[in-house]
Amino acid sequence: MSISVGIICPSEIAFRRFLPSLQKVSEFSFAGVSIASPEEWAVDAKSTENTHAILDKERNKAQTFIDNYGGKIYEGYQTMISSPEVDVVYLPLPPALHFKWAKQALEYGKHAYVEKPFTTCLEDTLLLLDIARQKKLAVHENYMFIYHRQLQAVQKLIEQGEIGKVRLYRISFGFPRRSAGDFRYNKDLGGGALLDAGGYCMKYASWLLGDTARMVCANAYYEKDFEVDIFGSCTMVNDEGTIVQMSFGMDCDYKCELEAWGSSGTLTTGRILTAPDGFEPEMIIKHNQDYITMKLPADFSFVKSIRRFYSCLADDTVREENYQVIERQASFVSDYKKLSNDGK
Repeated sequence: MSISVGIICPSEIAFRRFLPSLQKVSEFSFAGVSIASPEEWAVDAKSTENTHAILDKERNKAQTFIDNYGGKIYEGYQTMISSPEVDVVYLPLPPALHFKWAKQALEYGKHAYVEKPFTTCLEDTLLLLDIARQKKLAVHENYMFIYHRQLQAVQKLIEQGEIGKVRLYRISFGFPRRSAGDFRYNKDLGGGALLDAGGYCMKYASWLLGDTARMVCANAYYEKDFEVDIFGSCTMVNDEGTIVQMSFGMDCDYKCELEAWGSSGTLTTGRILTAPDGFEPEMIIKHNQDYITMKLPADFSFVKSIRRFYSCLADDTVREENYQVIERQASFVSDYKKLSNDGK
């Protein structure tokens, strides 16, 4: 019998990435998608303005889900969460809403697959993990890039000495300014460069640095027209002295790069955090003024992330490992806030 998945909110990533990937994992089936009730929308959006018009658009989007993937429309998030037809809740909501609805899902005995970031603060993350442990439920934070084969391919070249001894890693992730209504620029919805782009950089940095990774400095940048951080930078190190410098923003020329600067060469990539399904990323290796361009392997990282989640459902040991992975990520974000004096 398959494990049924319900989606809170007919979001773009749910339709474009999650559902096509879910279809490739035979253990799961799609139960349906929920749209907010007028009361839920008014509370979560902090406004009742144009609620009915917005929810009509949500219903139309939800119908597209059903037309393409089957399932049903649930009227109200709470209706779906409490339904015995649903085993797993997928939450692609804005970050500030993750805690509220993941908590309700767990309290109803549902497993929770949550888009990054898991929550907006360490305290909320720890509370959700405590509930999940008590109820023996699986939770997952969807940083899917971490499962992409290109990471291992890059690491193998470095370990083989292609660029000599690594002196410094740099990770850069940023994109041009989105529309004014985008949740990323809304403080109440958990916006900001740290939670949207910075988390990716820290996730990869901790993967590169291993168990002794720690944050040593951080800086958050604000502009007067915005209530959230627009740009940030930080540095992490490990006990071996390896250094990773990170920069991230959401009012920038697009970048999604890794640079590994070594004693005898430099390696750079251009889609290290955002490679689409089936896409072959490209890597450049430079030895002084000699350049070599190489293809990295394609992969289907969203499918692999879902499969990791299934392993959490099926295996107690993997489930506990995932709790620890989620807590570790939240701790790095918390350390960044403290070091950057980012109390906004």
